Amino acid sequence: MGEGAGRDERPADREGRPAFYALSPGGWRDWWTLLHPPYTLWHLSYVAIGAATAPRVDLAWLGETLLAFFLAVGVAAHALDELHGRPLRTRIPGPALGVAAGLALAGAAALGLHGALRISPWLLAFVAAGAFLVLAYDLELAGGRFHTDAWFALAWGAFPAVVGAFAQTARITPGALVAAGGCAALSAAQRALSSEARRIRRRAVLVRGEVVLDDGTREEIGPATLRRAPEGALRALSAAVPLLAAGLVIARA
Repeated sequence: MGEGAGRDERPADREGRPAFYALSPGGWRDWWTLLHPPYTLWHLSYVAIGAATAPRVDLAWLGETLLAFFLAVGVAAHALDELHGRPLRTRIPGPALGVAAGLALAGAAALGLHGALRISPWLLAFVAAGAFLVLAYDLELAGGRFHTDAWFALAWGAFPAVVGAFAQTARITPGALVAAGGCAALSAAQRALSSEARRIRRRAVLVRGEVVLDDGTREEIGPATLRRAPEGALRALSAAVPLLAAGLVIARA
């Protein structure tokens, strides 16, 4: 589910980190960074929000659905994204990324198959769609036709919510579709904020200027200045959305 960072990017900020949650490279820290923890939790929350549109949430099925999406999005999609251009500049060997992506995607498919046997065979359609989205988006298939803002919102916002709802009731209700639309909009907002912050962190080689206020105060502009608002919003939203999802599930459990 990597957000499609530009390739061969260089940081301009003094931190030299490709993302605000990235740790210094090497060892287990690379795997932490690879998981995009705030964003992974954020997108898993859409599964829970979708599930909460059911009259009552089956926590066992919610847990299984969350695990499937963690494997598909948190591990497989991010491993493929890193393999395709190294946007996070980790030191994880290419073969290890490939194996992690393959095993995680297979695990997610196996969980989907279990759900299809127990809930509805229509879940197989969601399994196929999910596998396609991971590969098409993160490997930028078809010349990057699926690697767009709109596809990001649909694939990583609306789709998890719809699957989360279907896994609970074996049907898609109007409420689930409305919730999925809200999740898509949140994903679009995430994309807009993170794209700007990422552009400054990874691509800008020089940021220089100042802001002059009406009282004569002068403030220098640097990379941190331009990142402050979008990354502040991303930090807040990455906490707000999971808390909202948790509250909805608790209310329905």
